[in-house]
Amino acid sequence: MVEEIAPEPSADERAVLAVAEAALVAISDEDMVAFTDLMFEEAVIAPTGVDYIEISSWAAERARELPGEIVERGFDARAQVSGRVASVWLPYDLYLDGEWSHCGVDIFTMVKDEEEWRILSVAWSRLQPPACAEHPDGPPA
Repeated sequence: MVEEIAPEPSADERAVLAVAEAALVAISDEDMVAFTDLMFEEAVIAPTGVDYIEISSWAAERARELPGEIVERGFDARAQVSGRVASVWLPYDLYLDGEWSHCGVDIFTMVKDEEEWRILSVAWSRLQPPACAEHPDGPPA
């Protein structure tokens, strides 16, 4: 049996994955200014749950107060790039004040502005297992 080796990500794929990871770090740092600094001011933010969808703006996200201490961790990210447009599919789990909250997938749409990748939209699902997966490393330390 021949084992298939995944190709190395391109520079642009690495760059959009880094922006997505920076977004999760900003959220975990409770820094909505840093989170929105990764976006175009016209960005659309859309959290979804089983029975709801919210549409939010850059300004609303920038002013948002988070409900507590958040740890959001992504894993198994996939990036696709075509010219100056890209998407990142990023499964995640989220803990609030040290307790399990939910998991789902973050979906980032990005556009390269000059030499920098910026978020044009981000939407995410908010689910519970088995509809989504917990981080493979288990709960955060």
